[in-house]
This record gives sequence, structure tokens and C-alpha cells, in this order.
Amino acid sequence: MSTTTTEKATAGQEPSAPAKRESALASELGTTSIADIVVQKVAGLAAREVRGVHDLGGGATRAFGAIRDRIPGASASVGQGVTVEVGETQTAVDLEIVVEYGVAIAELARAVRRNVINAIEQMTGLTVVEVNINVNDVFIPGEDEDESARSRVQ
Repeated sequence: MSTTTTEKATAGQEPSAPAKRESALASELGTTSIADIVVQKVAGLAAREVRGVHDLGGGATRAFGAIRDRIPGASASVGQGVTVEVGETQTAVDLEIVVEYGVAIAELARAVRRNVINAIEQMTGLTVVEVNINVNDVFIPGEDEDESARSRVQ
């Protein structure tokens, strides 16, 4: 009796075929893998393009970047302040940003998120599942001037 119950339950169903993943990065001719550093750089450049983003990274990261900029031959890291997780077809991005004073932070976050998602998806073919934004500072013009650059006497 159990065989007839099983036969009735499966009679109207077709055997399920293995699910195929649709991806711009995989085809019958081979696969393409994207390194984390590539996604990190794309996200960093896309975030910096948005008006109102002064810089990326936390205080210590920015301080280290300032020291690195003074070393001849050293280049600034465009991935500074960006952390990514990259899978086969998806990626997630975390950004640490410094905003300029007077900018609406919620609107800025939406613009940054939109720009980062568009850039990554267009350039890499990966699907962006999330972009988390941590605003860790506000840039006030004149506040970051180097005190040692000003002379005490004229």
C-alpha cells in the first residue's frame, strides 16, 4: 500500500533537473573569477565619484594613507576604507566614508550605494547583494590644515 501512495504522490511530478546558474561569468566555454582587490578598487573609485564624499577610511587608515602619500614612489590606495566579500556570482561591500559638512547624509548614502552597485555590476558582472555604509567623520574645511605649515611669525 505504501508503494501505491508513493506512486500517486510522484505520478504528477516530473523528476527535477539540476538547477543551472545563470551568470555572465560562467559559460560552457569556461568561467571568469574576479579577485577581491578588483571589486574593492571599483567600489572605492565609484564611492569617491559622488559629490559630498570627502574621503574613505577610518582615522587610522587615513593617517597611514597621509604618511604613505609622502613617500616618493608610493601610491594612494583606491581601496582604502572598502571591505568586500566576493563569491562566484555575488558580492557584498562595506564602506567607511567621511562626508563633507552640510551634505544630507541619507541622500549621500543612497547616491553612493547606487553608484557603487552600478559600477560593480557593469564592470564585473557580479550581483551586489548589499552595500553597507559607515559614516565615521565629517570634514569641516579649515579644520584639517597642518598646524606646522603655518608660520608663527610673518
